[in-house]
Formats: sequence, structure tokens, C-alpha cells
Amino acid sequence: MSEDFYDALGVSRDADADEIKQAYRKKAAEYHPDVSDDPNAEEKFKQVKKAKEVLTDEDARAAYDQMGHDRYEQAEKRGFDASQNGQDPFGGMGGMGGGQGSPFDDIFEQFFGGGGGGRGRGGPRPGRDLRAALTIDLEDAFFGTSREMTVTRPTRCSTCDGHGHPEDADARTCPGCDGRGQQVRVQQTPLGRVQQTTTCPQCEGEGTLYSETCPDCDGEGVVMEESTIDIEVPEGIRDGQTLRMDGEGAPGEPGARDGDLLVEISVEADERFERDGDDLYVTHPVSFPQAVFGDDLEVETLDGTVSMDLPKGTQSGETFRLRGKGMPRLQRRGQGDLFVRVQVVTPDQMNAEQREALEAFAEAGGEEIDVKEGFFEKIRNSL
Repeated sequence: MSEDFYDALGVSRDADADEIKQAYRKKAAEYHPDVSDDPNAEEKFKQVKKAKEVLTDEDARAAYDQMGHDRYEQAEKRGFDASQNGQDPFGGMGGMGGGQGSPFDDIFEQFFGGGGGGRGRGGPRPGRDLRAALTIDLEDAFFGTSREMTVTRPTRCSTCDGHGHPEDADARTCPGCDGRGQQVRVQQTPLGRVQQTTTCPQCEGEGTLYSETCPDCDGEGVVMEESTIDIEVPEGIRDGQTLRMDGEGAPGEPGARDGDLLVEISVEADERFERDGDDLYVTHPVSFPQAVFGDDLEVETLDGTVSMDLPKGTQSGETFRLRGKGMPRLQRRGQGDLFVRVQVVTPDQMNAEQREALEAFAEAGGEEIDVKEGFFEKIRNSL
């Protein structure tokens, strides 16, 4: 799938960042591989994710609009020669130009490792995603549930509002990177000159040093705190699926979005039911007469009991389908099916009348059975 990023998200070319993010959330929910039936869901999900990343980055969007979709993707695949110093990898085709000081230096540095500006020029860094785990039982997965989860996570420091330094601290340009936030190292290799860009260790990519650090967060901008989060688990969720809690992850730098909390769901095995996708399997015991003559059975489901007609002459191990009595389909209509395995139970104890009737049944069918009684059973029958 190679589609214009604006078309992929369904937004106009003058859409602002908020419109793009809102469109992305809608498309991501539609194409997420865990919930979508579309055979190309994974590829479409990756495409809308990439579209959002490019169109919400000011420099990347400017380059994309200038180059067009096809040339932009080709530029990513083509790579970047450090000797071009940030120039258009297609040699200036399409009006990119690109000598020293090109307005697109930063975007080519991001994609090709060239020598553009540091993190400060690319905007504040968003928060990283955090992970947690939640275990529920099969009934919770059937009906859905609300849970409170306590997590210890980094939280933006309230003392310095995440800046890592007092508001009145003196600021100066980092001497290690001249305020760029990054350091560039050029090496000569058998394949030519290779340019490597790394985050400046002195200012950690800020480009600025401050005379004081925040006493509560030691300049990190975040502190570890215990938080209680409400988790809404939808009905039909499967073991191993992940819920994304928007904005509940680690805080971003001031002006950037917070990360998300990814909650991996574990569904405990159930003693009564086996689950296969949206279908359930249950074993239902029946007596020998029920199997021979048929009966109206009361079958247990996760949503109460239902009636099932057991045909005459049912064999042990036969399976019957009860449509729509399985698990709810996640974010879709309807339910899976319930498969009922019939197990004919052989009695391990019989009274004399039952024994005589069964022996007569065997004889009527021409079966010769050597019925042996134990010592205590003989005494019991004689009494």
C-alpha cells in the first residue's frame, strides 16, 4: 500500500496538527491488526501511523509537501551521502536545492543522518510508552469489566513543570555542541566518508546549560509517582491483546505529547470452557438412556443456561453447535458459537434392578457378557 499521506488519513492538505491526530486515532482503531478483519490491516495500520508521524512534524511535512509522496518515499530508500551536506538526494530535482543552510537540512538529517540541527530544532521530545499487565478471568472477558490499576510511573515534576531547572536559572549555550544539541563525527572508511550524528552528552540534546537544577527532580524534569488508573476492558477481548491508554505513559518534554500506557491482557483458563478465538467448547455429560432415547438438555453458557435438543442415538464424543452462544466479537456485532461435546457417562455402580435390565438388554442384542462380581458386591447383592 503506497497512498498519499493526506488521503491515507482522510484529511485535507491544510489540516492542522489536531485534525491529523484525531484522524489518525480513528484510522488506527479501524485498522489495528488485533481487531480488524481487513486482510491488509497491518499494512494499512503502518501507513496511517507513518502518515501521522510525518504530517505532525513541521519540517517533515514541509519536505513532504515540497517533494511529493513518491519522491519522498524514494528519498528514504535511497539514503544520504554525507558529502551532500543536506542537499536533495536527487541532485536538486523538483526545486529542493539544498546548499548549506537549506531549510530542509533538519529533515534530511533525520532521515539520512546528515549534519542538520539538534533536537531543539526538531521540537520537544514526546514521552515514551509504558507497559503494564492485567489478568482477568473468562467471565470478565465475556461481559467486559472496569478495573483500577496502580502503576508507578514517571510524572512531570510540578516544581519545575518538567523543565528540570528553576524558572529564574541562568542559561548559556552548550559549548559541547554550540547549541545544536547534537555532535557530528566524520570517519573515513573503505567505502568513503561516513558521518554520524549523536546526541550531545553534555547538554543531553537541549543545546542549553543552566546554572541550577530543580532540587525535586535533580534536573530530570520527572519524578516517580504511584498513580491509580481506571482501565475499561471491552467485552470479547482475547488473551495477549493490548489496550492502549492514551496519554497515560511517561510525560513528554514541555510542549510535547505524553506517551501511552500499553496494558497487556491475560485471560485465565476456565475450568468449564475452552476458548478458540470467539468460539467456546464445553463438555456435557449424559446418561446412557439419554444418549439412546434423546432428551432436552440444559446446557451451561457464560450467560446462563440454554436448552439443547439431544437426538436419539447420540454417540459419546459427538459435538453440537449452538450458534451465537460463544464470546462477543471484539468491537464488532454478534458472538461466536458454543460447541457442546457430549460425553456418555458409564455408571460405576448399579443396583440389582439396573444390572438385570442391562444384562437383559445385552442378551436381547445377542451379546455374551461374562458378568463378574467382586466378593463384597456378591454379599451386597445377596442382601
